Amino acid sequence: MTWLEPASVADAGAYLARLVRLDAAALVRLRPAGAGALALWARLPFEVLVTRGVRADLTDDATVRAADLLRALDAGSGRLPPRHDAQWRWPLPPGAGRVVERLPAGEVHRVGAAAETTLREAVASGVRGRAVGERVLRDALLDHVPVVVLTEDGTRVDVPQRLVQAVVRMGFLGPSPAGGEVEVRVAGGWIGLAGAFGAGWHRSSRGFEVRPA
Repeated sequence: MTWLEPASVADAGAYLARLVRLDAAALVRLRPAGAGALALWARLPFEVLVTRGVRADLTDDATVRAADLLRALDAGSGRLPPRHDAQWRWPLPPGAGRVVERLPAGEVHRVGAAAETTLREAVASGVRGRAVGERVLRDALLDHVPVVVLTEDGTRVDVPQRLVQAVVRMGFLGPSPAGGEVEVRVAGGWIGLAGAFGAGWHRSSRGFEVRPA
């Protein structure tokens, strides 16, 4: 592997494998972050950008298919797969932002797992005895706000379930989240959840997630 440092191959592979399970056609953007650092970016189907840092010798900002890159890593190829730069259409947060709260990673994991259980039960049994489509239920669940943070200047930050699901399902909390922390970050109109192994970012088109309390 000529462009990705050997110590980062497993980290990149874990990120890509989880991403492909969530979206087989996902794109991944490789964005140089200076001094041998590289940020992997992708957009999940539920409108969250997820990122993980690795060590790499890459100077170009490039977009490729996640499945192609995963196959290249598995094969030990030193080349990037075909580029699809023009297909990346999503803005990125303006930097890492500022931390406005720290949450126990175990609690974030619990909230995410409880939401998945609720969805399964609602799909199987309906809501108040009425059948509801899985897509409708999933959208409502992702829009639900399980975490609300008040910043020092009185700004209310609503953290939607879609962000919780992103960091849980991408494995960003780590294999044993009980002792870790998750940072709630804000950057412009973006809200982020940053765990030990990566971060998820969301910017609502409605602009309701960051607002005065």
